[in-house]
Amino acid sequence: MSTAELSQKYDRAAPAWGDKMRLLGYHDAYLGFLADSAFRSPGGTRVLDIGCGTGAFADAWAAIHGPEQEITLLDPSPEMLRRADATLAKRGINTSRAECLLEDHAPGQLYDTMLAAHVIEHVDDPAATLAEMRKRVSPGGRLWLVVSKPHWCNAIIWLQWRHRSFRPEAVRNHLEHAGWTLEREYAFPSGPPSRTSRGYVAIAI
Repeated sequence: MSTAELSQKYDRAAPAWGDKMRLLGYHDAYLGFLADSAFRSPGGTRVLDIGCGTGAFADAWAAIHGPEQEITLLDPSPEMLRRADATLAKRGINTSRAECLLEDHAPGQLYDTMLAAHVIEHVDDPAATLAEMRKRVSPGGRLWLVVSKPHWCNAIIWLQWRHRSFRPEAVRNHLEHAGWTLEREYAFPSGPPSRTSRGYVAIAI
């Protein structure tokens, strides 16, 4: 599926996307991941949410770290961006919007934190995309990554989105080759997220 086709598909899905994410438990799962006591490092205030969708991951981040966050929402789908912006506005956050692909995003300064949920599953070269992320974050900055894992539930999702899934060892390898050091992995404890996804926190080196 081409980038343009995927963007158009997400535009069509956007009106129901946020409610569906909450119903399936992804918003709560992201809150649990970001708030897990095993991750002691403070969050940076300059945040980029890559492939933000309707803003569930960024909204969870803002719920934990407060309204002083400077959040940039990046997505090729204008309708997803509009809805993500409205979601963050409810928390008093004025976001910046980047309607483009990651490789076309040229920020004025580097970010402290990157969020990316279910992004590398849709690219031809995951390591290259992770390297593009690394270019846009300060040394020592963190990437909070959620990736689809092999499970029969993802076979059902594949029928609609033609995404990929990755075993943890493959994600570790891609991160290492892209200039990241894996800090921790996170197993979502329940619901659909526990079957479809795995979390990773990596540090930019």
